[in-house]
Amino acid sequence: MVRFLLKRLLLAVSVLLAVSIVSFLMFFALPRDPVTGMCPKNCNAERLERVRTELGLNDPKPTQYANYMKGIFVGRDLGSAQGGECEAPCLGYSYVNSEAVSDTFARVLPVTLNIVLPAAVLWLALGVGLGMISALRRGSLLDRVSIGLTLTFASLQLYFVGALLLLIFVYTLKILPTPRYVPFLDNPVEWARGLVLAWVTLALLFSAIYARLSRAQMLETLSEDFVRTARAKGVAKRKVYGRHALRAAITPIVTIAGIDVGAALGGTVITETTFGIQGLGRTAVEAVRQGDLPTIMATVLISALFVVVANIVVDLLYAYIDPRVRLG
Repeated sequence: MVRFLLKRLLLAVSVLLAVSIVSFLMFFALPRDPVTGMCPKNCNAERLERVRTELGLNDPKPTQYANYMKGIFVGRDLGSAQGGECEAPCLGYSYVNSEAVSDTFARVLPVTLNIVLPAAVLWLALGVGLGMISALRRGSLLDRVSIGLTLTFASLQLYFVGALLLLIFVYTLKILPTPRYVPFLDNPVEWARGLVLAWVTLALLFSAIYARLSRAQMLETLSEDFVRTARAKGVAKRKVYGRHALRAAITPIVTIAGIDVGAALGGTVITETTFGIQGLGRTAVEAVRQGDLPTIMATVLISALFVVVANIVVDLLYAYIDPRVRLG
């Protein structure tokens, strides 16, 4: 198990290192002067040169990359124009926001986490549960209704469902406030009321996909020899379905879930824009629009980190679900 985990960690570090190198070269090694995208348009030539000097952009590219990575792990001095010492993890300085990028992320990242993680619990519980029940009651009225509902929600777009829920629950019935982020520790009730529409919107759309996937996987597993053998031996249905069939059917679902959750944590752009919530995704879109290179590069790295971590979690779940993985 330890060897298995070490292999996955080494692979994860290699992927993150490759992403950091490629993103750095894209933003700082191209012919375009990166300072023009890091400093507002009203920066004069003197200030642009000072910024270039203080950020070390006149140094060789390997030195620039080493300094950037040093800032992530131990911090670095950004110079007087950027507020001086930047503590680790230092992701650079945004002239657009007039603050360190790490400060921006410390403000918006919790918002995205509080949107995605509860929504992921909802869509997995609803989708997998509905899919499994439909498979066990194949051909029943419940199965036909669930297929119809999943087809309907899978064909809808997030911004449409979100706008519809806003119209119904916020502007018409007025039973929910305008979506907003309130820290959980400040007021748990308002935290839930402010984000529940975002959770429900994501859960409805994602659960439709997971319901169909779970149903298909469960039906395929129920036709396997080991399930028929367990039934022939007189094993209780609950044990056959819960311990044997479900455990075998859930492996590909775990894979897709890891990818979806990791990608969603990298920025729920449409969700945050639809509900007017300032999270990582909306911040990234604004950074692209304004040419804020340090924020864009930091978003790429953070998004890659989420995807890699999600895949490590999936690998660990594989080892728990299928003991043969631990021996590979």
